Amino acid sequence: MTELAFSRRGTGAPLVLLHPIGLSRRAWDPVVPALAERFDVIAVDLPGFGDSAPLPTTVEPTAAAIATSVVGFLDSLGISTPHVAGNSFGGWVALELAGLRPVASLALLSPAGLWRGRTPLYNRVSLRGTRWLASHGGGLLARLMAYRLGRILVLSQTHGRPASVDPAYARTEIRDFGTNVGFDATMTAARDRNYRAGSALDAPVTVAFGSRDRILLRGSRHLEQLPPGTHVTSLPGCGHVPMPDDPAAVVAFISNAVTAPRSAGL
Repeated sequence: MTELAFSRRGTGAPLVLLHPIGLSRRAWDPVVPALAERFDVIAVDLPGFGDSAPLPTTVEPTAAAIATSVVGFLDSLGISTPHVAGNSFGGWVALELAGLRPVASLALLSPAGLWRGRTPLYNRVSLRGTRWLASHGGGLLARLMAYRLGRILVLSQTHGRPASVDPAYARTEIRDFGTNVGFDATMTAARDRNYRAGSALDAPVTVAFGSRDRILLRGSRHLEQLPPGTHVTSLPGCGHVPMPDDPAAVVAFISNAVTAPRSAGL
């Protein structure tokens, strides 16, 4: 089993946080302090990202395979039925995880995988372009983060309020996106796959898309592929990675998702 790096803070019911592709557990930093006032918050580096080693070369790093590694990680901590929150690819992994073991609830922020057929070309080009820029021009991009205009120019595709993103947080995003060793293999594994629920889950599922999400466009939001009973809402003013855009709104969304009843349908 691939060992996963993680950070743990707070007390209460366990809440597992799963980050977007290209980033790391540090993507959740703006919301961890407030969540830790209520939950035992466990932010995980998925295989090949942050401080976690990739899956073995014999294992294709699909969302399902990565979810299986998270199952093993939770078993190692003795956590049986956690609340799970995931952003983007982390949301897709969370859905796959819920198909493998019981969860108490799912809070999904702009979950990936809700396209028909293969990953849309726009998504693949956008993410690989960001990877190339972060890999080849990370130093320059990091210096630009000290300036409001620089953050607007560099972060507008992923964040709804780029000017307000903390410069240190932005530099961490750039560094992670440019250096994570699992990015290319994970992107390739996701290219010809999507998520499609087989049946309802025995847990509330709540999904929110940022009103300024410029990564997952309408063709990437086929809500009928979500589990029956999923509740869908929005985060006004937020982008694809909403945690630094409006930390209070993200904390409220996750907190409400934890206590949400299962609805009759979409």
